[in-house]
Amino acid sequence: MLYKFFCGGYNRDMIKLADGWKDFEVLATGDGYKLERWGSYTLLRPDPQVIWRAKRDLFSRDYDAVYHRSERGGGAWEFKRPLPESWNISYGDLTFKIKPMGFKHTGLFPEQAVNWEKTSALVKNAGRKIKVLNLFAYTGGASVALAKAGAEVTHVDAAKGMVERAGENARLSGIASGIRYIVDDCKKFVARELRRGNKYDAIVMDPPSYGRGPGGEMWKLEDELYGFVELCNGVLADDPLFVLINSYTTGLQPAVLANILTLALGGRKGKVEAYEVGLPTSEGVPLPCGAGGIFTND
Repeated sequence: MLYKFFCGGYNRDMIKLADGWKDFEVLATGDGYKLERWGSYTLLRPDPQVIWRAKRDLFSRDYDAVYHRSERGGGAWEFKRPLPESWNISYGDLTFKIKPMGFKHTGLFPEQAVNWEKTSALVKNAGRKIKVLNLFAYTGGASVALAKAGAEVTHVDAAKGMVERAGENARLSGIASGIRYIVDDCKKFVARELRRGNKYDAIVMDPPSYGRGPGGEMWKLEDELYGFVELCNGVLADDPLFVLINSYTTGLQPAVLANILTLALGGRKGKVEAYEVGLPTSEGVPLPCGAGGIFTND
């Protein structure tokens, strides 16, 4: 769904909402927090985008666990009721393992269903076998969706535990083959693929704002992203299906992603689209969850 709003006397496109969930919903937002239902359990988590006031104190609501931020950075979960170590939720024919983890994460970004739908449709309609490179691939939401759509996926992430979790999500979704798992620094892996002459029909990347590779390599999105997309251009097939960039970096506008794709892909024929992604809320306003930019050969 493309959410539109009225502002200053005109309509304009604002944000693409992942509104197809049944096992997940945003129950309430306000005062820097969001109350979410993940399957049978409710979690209260901080969100830096939620700077409006809550209609009702969220800490007075019924929930199973809350993540408290620390003034020294990070934070910790407080469990109001006993929860299983992990549980599963589904999106269509995809199933994912949910687990409260450090830095308020659960192992899944539900707003990315917007991009799963878009890229899966491109793969299904391609009329040929599509090789996808998924970089900074985390727990494999995109890898699972694309493999389910029929793609051959190479899943790359520097965190071994997240790559193992991606394998679990694939098995939960009934995927026994079609995903190759790589634990490596994404930049180094792409450079090696370039030297080997390996090519991919599509690339998905979900780079962090900051990060470290397994060898201590530093990553800062604003400094690295353009050069990294240029590097990735070298491993794209002559007739690529798509290149998708996700970004959670606050303040990085969708137009920036569009510019990077337009310039870094070296004049390839196709079109570029950029947008915000988000989730519907009970208040009737969208919860912004980052930006996406996609190049397609349409």
